[in-house]
Amino acid sequence: MDGVLITGFFTVFGLISLALFLFALFAFVDAAIHREDAYRAADKNTKAFWLIILGIAAVVMKLFSIMSFLPIIGLVAVIVYMVDVRPAVRGVSGRGRGGGRGGFKRRQGQGGGSSSDGPYGPYNGRR
Repeated sequence: MDGVLITGFFTVFGLISLALFLFALFAFVDAAIHREDAYRAADKNTKAFWLIILGIAAVVMKLFSIMSFLPIIGLVAVIVYMVDVRPAVRGVSGRGRGGGRGGFKRRQGQGGGSSSDGPYGPYNGRR
């Protein structure tokens, strides 16, 4: 009975470790896709800096157990990239919210509009 519990415990930790490695690998690939000047425009560190940090984080998550503190440090770096750097870089490069896949885009030829514009044009009240 004890062997089954221990095996199940290490299986769960192995799956968590694999998920964290894949998360770090996704962040690394995402950082590699964006242009270098987008990082400078977003006022974040350079692309090379984030590739090195995320690459080291992915390697550490693959080599060390989740029970060690090194993968936790790597996870913090990946979370900082995903929560802070990625949205800023995507916003600068035009792939932020509202654009890209399936997002809402304003029709071409329309101006900025005003706060009284409705879906079919300006709202003039009950005139």
